Amino acid sequence: MRHFLRDDDLTSAEQRAVLARGLALKADRFSSTPFAGPKTVAVIFDKSSTRTRVSFAVGIADLGGSPLVIDAASSQMGRGEPISDTAKVLSSMCAMIVWRTFGQERLEEMAASSKVPVVNALTDQFHPCQILADLLTIAELKGGLADSGPALAGRSFAYLGDGANNMAASYLVGGALAGMDVRIGCPESHSPRPEVVARATEIAGTTGGSVLVSHRSCSRLCRGSTRSPPTPGPRWDSRRRATPPRGCSSPTR
Repeated sequence: MRHFLRDDDLTSAEQRAVLARGLALKADRFSSTPFAGPKTVAVIFDKSSTRTRVSFAVGIADLGGSPLVIDAASSQMGRGEPISDTAKVLSSMCAMIVWRTFGQERLEEMAASSKVPVVNALTDQFHPCQILADLLTIAELKGGLADSGPALAGRSFAYLGDGANNMAASYLVGGALAGMDVRIGCPESHSPRPEVVARATEIAGTTGGSVLVSHRSCSRLCRGSTRSPPTPGPRWDSRRRATPPRGCSSPTR
């Protein structure tokens, strides 16, 4: 049994296989039904969601399964039931558990007590499914998957904004797995976690990619239009002040 809790739970070869399968399913979305039966997949949301909720529910149904979407606040989890108890109940009846939650440690506790695979639909630390979708888009728009080896070897990816958030972490690790040259531009006060940079650098050393985190001012750079949901509080307020508005910045002299 395998869990998908962070980007490097896949090897580079497995990531390539997932992306290739994604391209095939996008061309013919009903060509494979691994959840036929239908098997039930529990999809739990601790955080609000529209796109993730809909995409998981529709994707599970298209693969022949039955999505069981659970609002954590209205379940026993919202009343303080231990995560381990929830995992035992859900894994006794469901074929898989997908969870959008807060701390990564919550997801890891669910996986430790589950008898079925657990998938990360977003935590404060990583967002691996989103990065797979983004890599798929890059493959579609920038020449397809590489003929062999890492999925997007030889291509560069730049991210400008909050380097300390879950998206930057997954771009670093997931991009390195794909063999890309990953560039993160961010304020020094909002740098990626050192352990994430170290892991991405380690992976890049095996895939031919590279990792660079820069705090230098850049001119005419555009930030991505996707930002992961904020965590309210002083830390989020400081990130908003430290990072530029969406869109292109004015030239810096």
